[in-house]
Formats: sequence, structure tokens, C-alpha cells
Amino acid sequence: MKLQRKNRLRALSLGALAVSGALALTACGSDDTSSGDGGKETNANANIKCDDAKGQLAASGSSAQKNAIDAWRKVYTTNCKDVQLNYNPTGSGAGITAFVQGQTAFAGSDSALKPEEVEKSKSVCKGSQAINLPMVGGPIAIGYNVPGVDNLILDAKTLGDIFNNKIKTWDDKAIEKLNPDAKLPSTKIQAFHRSDESGTTDNFTKYLKGAAPSAWPYEPGKSWEPKGGQSANGSAGVAGQVKQTAGAISYFELSYAGEGVKTVDLKTEAKEPVKATVDNASKAIAEAKVVGKGKDLALKLNYKPTAEGAYPITLVTYEVVCEKGNKPDTLAATKSFLTYIASEDGQNVLKENDYAPIPAEIISKVRTTVAGLS
Repeated sequence: MKLQRKNRLRALSLGALAVSGALALTACGSDDTSSGDGGKETNANANIKCDDAKGQLAASGSSAQKNAIDAWRKVYTTNCKDVQLNYNPTGSGAGITAFVQGQTAFAGSDSALKPEEVEKSKSVCKGSQAINLPMVGGPIAIGYNVPGVDNLILDAKTLGDIFNNKIKTWDDKAIEKLNPDAKLPSTKIQAFHRSDESGTTDNFTKYLKGAAPSAWPYEPGKSWEPKGGQSANGSAGVAGQVKQTAGAISYFELSYAGEGVKTVDLKTEAKEPVKATVDNASKAIAEAKVVGKGKDLALKLNYKPTAEGAYPITLVTYEVVCEKGNKPDTLAATKSFLTYIASEDGQNVLKENDYAPIPAEIISKVRTTVAGLS
């Protein structure tokens, strides 16, 4: 794969202006992020406008989008060398808190702002308030570690009972019924949830509540409500526990599954169980509706999509930023970076990293809104 990337980069360079060796190496290291326009020779970085962007750009929040931010940052900072972007994946709740306290230029959140959070934002967004900009989509995968089981099918009710500590071993009859051909062991189930406030938890519990209310009596939220189970911090934390713990199961973004972590196929109303893939998540996200008012682009996701093959456990990560009243010393860098990640080139990077691009009709509104930030 690395050889292919280098070959493509050399081919592009034949028809392009010469660039420095350091820049070429950096671009190679950040993967090929061309716009996917059928082989047209374009510089993937040519559309990034740095304008007057410079200095420190601090942001924090959603760990779901960390891998996307990392990929974007490699390309962006190669071009805009005067900007130092620091993103801390503290979780959606902590990210919002830091933003409304004026500690960061923008926040990443896997859930749209609550009314009380919008109200708090008015103290940092002088003469205005924070808005939600949907920027990253993707499936929430259910990762599992059951020795001897390479394919596992679960439905919403069974997942609810597992994470509500009612199903305790992997050879439970409810799991056997869904997997008649699997050799399920009597291994104890080790269900891991997020210890931090998390938009991933919010979206996962919204799915459970919407698809299997009888098995999930709790209200959805960023904080984990049921008693029992085990916890770990961040998406990387729960994914790591699944990888190293026999009998473990947890929920995290597909980009965290990586090598060695198997994911559950979901039984829905469709004829066949649905796999956690970017394309299947996109089918579900396409049914989302904009419910925010004015420049706010908060979405309402459909956790019971009707499209065949649509993967129902999805999330959208928002970049939360002031519509007006942004700090003068970070405004240029904020607009420059958000403009890039909302662009066609920026959105194309997502699919390469197991995320789903935001549907065209929504991301076009995001671009217009970002252009008007002040």
C-alpha cells in the first residue's frame, strides 16, 4: 500500500510544480487524499486556503473523530505551516465544557448542543451563540472478542439485555437463537462502556431505546446509566479492552476496530443482517433531517432506517463553533481549517479512514455557514 501511494505521488509530481523534498515526504505520509475525480491530475492540497491563518488552534471533544482529525491535520498543516492545530480527544461532554469556558476555538461533539449548552455558549460567543456543524459521519461498531467465533449476529433487544447485564454468558439461548451455526462458549460476557461523557454513548443508547425500548428502560444520554459492567475512557480505551479481553464486547466507531477486532452484524427488519461499514452507515445517515434553526445544522438521525442494508447505529460528529463573536486571534485559522474539512477533498479523506462523508445537500450548507463565520 505504501508503494502504491508513493507511485501515485510520483505520477502526480510529473505534471505539477516542483515542491520541496520535505513537503513531498509529508504528503506521502498523509495518504493520497485526491478528490477521486477519475484520475485527473490535481494537487489534493491545492484548494486549501490558509489566508491569514497562524498561531495555535486549540480544540477538544469527541474521541470518535480523532482519527479523522489526525488525517486532516497531516494535510492541512503541510500547507498552512503557520498554524499549529492541537486537538485533544477528551470526549464530547468535556469538549463542550472547555468550549463554553473559552478554552478552545471549537469543540467536537457526537451530539448536538442541548438548549442549556447553547445558552452557556453566549458568554464566549460575544453577541451570538454556538452552532452545530455536522462534519463527520460513521457507524458505531459493536466489537467483540469471543474465542472461536468469527461471525456474530445480534439484534437490538439482545444487545440491550447484554449491556443491561441480563445476558451474562456467550452461550445464552438468545444469542444461540441468532447464531445457530456458531460454537458459542460458556465464557462470561465482559461488557465495556465509556467512563467519560460521550456522544458515542448517547447515540448508542438512542439506538437501543428506539429499536428495543422493552430491553432498554433508560433515557439516552452521554453518561452511562445502567449499573454493573466495566468501563474505560474514550473510544480507544474501550476498543483496547475488547482486543485484549476474552469475552469482551463494546461499542466504538468503526475506525477504532482496526486489526484483530471483529464486529457484530446487526439483525434489522432487512432480509439479511447488516454489517458495520461506511457505505451502510451512509445509507442510514442519508435519512437524517436538519432540525436546527437558522445557521444551526443539528440533525435528527433515524435509528430505524427503512433502506435495505442501512446500518442503524450511526453517529454524526459536529464541530461546535461560534456563529459570530469568535476570538480574533483564532478566527482565521478556525475558518481556514473548517473550510478545508468541509470541502470535497476534506470529505474524501473520511472514507479512506473508515468514516462516512456527510451527504451532499447537508455539507453544502455547512460550507456556506463556515464562510460566514465572524
